[in-house]
Amino acid sequence: MNATVAPGRKAKAQRASLEEIEARIGHVFTDRTLLARALTHPSAVNGIEKRSGSYQRLEFLGDRVLGLAVAALLYRAMPDEDEGALSRRLSDLVRAETCAEIAAILGLGEGVKVGPSESQTSVAKRGGVLADLCEAVIGAVYLDAGWPAAEAFVARNWSDRLTALPAYHRDAKSALQEWAQGRGLATPVYRVIGRTGPDHAPVFTMAVVIPGLEDGVGEGSAKRQAEIAAATEVLLREGVWGTARDEEAAP
Repeated sequence: MNATVAPGRKAKAQRASLEEIEARIGHVFTDRTLLARALTHPSAVNGIEKRSGSYQRLEFLGDRVLGLAVAALLYRAMPDEDEGALSRRLSDLVRAETCAEIAAILGLGEGVKVGPSESQTSVAKRGGVLADLCEAVIGAVYLDAGWPAAEAFVARNWSDRLTALPAYHRDAKSALQEWAQGRGLATPVYRVIGRTGPDHAPVFTMAVVIPGLEDGVGEGSAKRQAEIAAATEVLLREGVWGTARDEEAAP
């Protein structure tokens, strides 16, 4: 017999199973209770179990594992970068926003368990929660299968980001506008020129247009990220900014 939903009420969203989450992250757990805990929001547990029974402690561990894994990836991938440039890239790659983006791509929020006072759908969209889930899963993978498995998870999900826009170039749009105005050029205009990928992991291609200059083009998982990449392309091409190493002293 099919279940019915009372008028005026919405059907409860179906949580992704642990098996589905394992398939998404590319790791089958020997101790699946670790994954279950990594996906348990603090609202789902009470009393003294609030920390040990939720993802909070695993998040603490995963944060440290992530930092070491990304540092090792950067060290191997960028043999010519000095400590300052590597540190800036590390900070950018392990920040909460990056972890949240990766959690969203993997659909970790769809597997989160919440208490009766919370909405699973609402919690699954919170950036802070997504970042916590990502770090907790890393911690769970580390405890389940050790460093090689945790490092492999990080490599799969972070490698493509290693050479992406560094943190100290995030003011590229402002820098480009100031430079254009200083040369008497028009204010830069940004346009979407392409979008690929599924709805849960889109890739935007943006162009920045300044009459009299070749357009700058950039890609990103969000329009603003792609705009920043496009602005950076122009700044580098026009010699306003140097290479990543030259920009070490930039704010």
